[in-house]
Amino acid sequence: MAKFDETPILKDPAVNGILKPPDLREDASAGVKCWPSKPKDTVQIDLPPERVPDWQARGVAKLGELLEKNKALRVFMDICVRCGACADKCQFYLGTGDPHNMPVARAELLRAVYRRYFTPGGRWFPQANNAADFDEEMLALWYTYFYQCSECRRCSVFCPYGIDTAEITTAAREIMCAIGVSTKYVTEVVAKVYEHGNNLGIPPAAWKDNCEFLEDDLLEQTGAPIKFPVDDQGADVLLVPPSADNFANTDTMIGYAKLFHVLGVRWTTSTYCNEGGNFGLFLNYANLKKVNKRIVDAARMLGVKTIIWGECGHAWKAGILTPTLNGPMDMFDPPYPYHICQYVADMLRRGAFDGKIDKSANDQYLVTYHDPCNPARAGQLLEEPREVVRASCNRFIEMPADTIREKTFCCGAGGGLLTDEVMPIRMAGGKPRAMAVKHVKANYLATPCAICKAQLPEVMKYWDVPAEVGGVVQLLGNALKL
Repeated sequence: MAKFDETPILKDPAVNGILKPPDLREDASAGVKCWPSKPKDTVQIDLPPERVPDWQARGVAKLGELLEKNKALRVFMDICVRCGACADKCQFYLGTGDPHNMPVARAELLRAVYRRYFTPGGRWFPQANNAADFDEEMLALWYTYFYQCSECRRCSVFCPYGIDTAEITTAAREIMCAIGVSTKYVTEVVAKVYEHGNNLGIPPAAWKDNCEFLEDDLLEQTGAPIKFPVDDQGADVLLVPPSADNFANTDTMIGYAKLFHVLGVRWTTSTYCNEGGNFGLFLNYANLKKVNKRIVDAARMLGVKTIIWGECGHAWKAGILTPTLNGPMDMFDPPYPYHICQYVADMLRRGAFDGKIDKSANDQYLVTYHDPCNPARAGQLLEEPREVVRASCNRFIEMPADTIREKTFCCGAGGGLLTDEVMPIRMAGGKPRAMAVKHVKANYLATPCAICKAQLPEVMKYWDVPAEVGGVVQLLGNALKL
C-alpha cells in the first residue's frame, strides 16, 4: 500500500509535448512537489495544523456531513453512468494524457469512498460494488488529483446529467482540510488576506504608496490629474480589484482609474479589503464566506453606494454568491453584485463614453477574448466583456466556438495551481487555450481574470504563441480620450 506523504503532484515532464503522470509505485520524492500547509497559516484560518490522529474516521464523518448539507452532492454520487461524455473535456487530461485526470475518473475517487461507507452494497460487498476504503493509498490519490482539478466546470457543460464535478472536487478538498491535509499555496494566501487585506500580503502603506506612484506616473505621461483614491469615506464606488492589478497588471489598474476619471465618478479602494480574490473557494466553505464578508464590511465602513468587483475570476465566482453568503445587500445601489465589465457595458449603452473613445489606439492588436472559467460558467459574464473589447478596438476575432463562452478552456492555473512547484501541470493544462489563440493568429489575448493574466503569458511562451496577455479594461484605458 502506498504511503501518503503530501508531496506528489506530477512527474517531471515532457516527452513529445506530453507530460507524464505520476506513478505511485515510485518514490514520491521524485515528483514535482505541492508543498503542504504550514501550521502558522492553518491555525490562523481555523484548520488543523497537521493531520489529525483519527483522520480516516474524521474524513468519513465529514463526507457524511457534506452529504446531509448538500443534497446535490449525494445526487452526483449516485447518478453518474460513466458514459464518458466528459472524458476528453478536461484540459488537464488533454494536456497530460493521464487517465486519472478524466473528470469521471477523478470523481470516482470520491464515489468509491462514498459507496464504501454510505451504501449497503459497498458496506457488505465492497469489491463487487467498486467501493474502496479511505486509506493511505486513496488519500494519496485524492491529494494528487483533486488538487490538479481547477474546479473550472468545463466537463459539466458536456455531462448529460448535469453533474457538477467542481462540487465533487470542492467536497474532497473540504474533507482533506478537515483532517489536516491542505496545500501551502491556498492556505498561505487565505491567511495573508486576514492579516493584510490581500492575497499577496501587501501592507496598507505599500498599497497607498503604489497608488500614489501610479498617480505621479500618469500625470507625467498624460498631464491629467488622474487619482487612485484609497479609503475615501463616502465615495460612490468601492472598487475591489485583485491585488495583482495594483502591482503586476498595472495597465489594468490604470484602466480603472482612467474610466472613472472620464466619467467623473468618485471611487475608492480600501486598505481593509483591497483584494477581491477569494482562495476560500479552493479551500472550504467557512473561509469562502469569511473572505467574502470582508468586502461587504469594507463597503459599509466607507459608506459607499456601490461595490464593483474588478478583473478577477474567482473573486467574481464568490462575489455573485454575496447575497447568500453575506447579505442582505439592499443598502447598495444596485443591490446585486456588480462586475466592472457589467458597469462599463452599462455606461456604453447609456452613451456615457460617446466621443470619448479612440479605437485606433489599439490598432496594433488583433484581439481575441478568453472567457475565464468562473465568470463564464459560474457567473454568466459572457457578452459584457466582449462589448467592452469591441468598443475599445477595431480588430477583434473570436476563437473556435467549442473553446469559448460556456465551453471555454481553463487557463490551467485555477483552483490554487498558480505556483512554480506545479509548473508542468500548469503548462499542460494551458495547452488547449494556447492552441486556440494560435489558431486565430491573435496577438493580444484579453481576459478579466488576474490568475489568467499571471498564467497565460507563461503558457503562450511555453507553447510558442506570440500573443500579449492583458486586461479588458486595459484596452479601454488605452482607447479613452483624456
